[in-house]
Amino acid sequence: MPDPTPPSPLFSARARWRSIGFALRGIRTLLVTQHNARIHLVATLVACFLGVALGISRLEWCVVVVATVAVWAAEALNTALEMLCDVASPDFHPLVEKAKDIAAGAVLISALGSVTLAILIFGPRILEAVSGKP
Repeated sequence: MPDPTPPSPLFSARARWRSIGFALRGIRTLLVTQHNARIHLVATLVACFLGVALGISRLEWCVVVVATVAVWAAEALNTALEMLCDVASPDFHPLVEKAKDIAAGAVLISALGSVTLAILIFGPRILEAVSGKP
């Protein structure tokens, strides 16, 4: 039986640029429509400022970047799922409610993990700076 999916077009730089444009539009939509995304943006900026100000190591930067990306990815996927659920089931449905709650829980899990990592990385340095003791 032949494969019913059409062959994908050859690589096109123009198509890649268009894809990046769509992704940037999605990020803009996320930031404009989601209050929590704006909170994540502030937290990201604070983490970057602290990382520079406190001189964290390359490995610590890697941890901060991975934690930050995890939160942003969870928030974006949660928002996308919520929007799709709202289109698929405009009226209340208990399974849609559960799906939305689980997706929001994923964001909370990643955010709490990121806060924990921030405390482990920045906490000792902040305490040292405040107390004046090495």
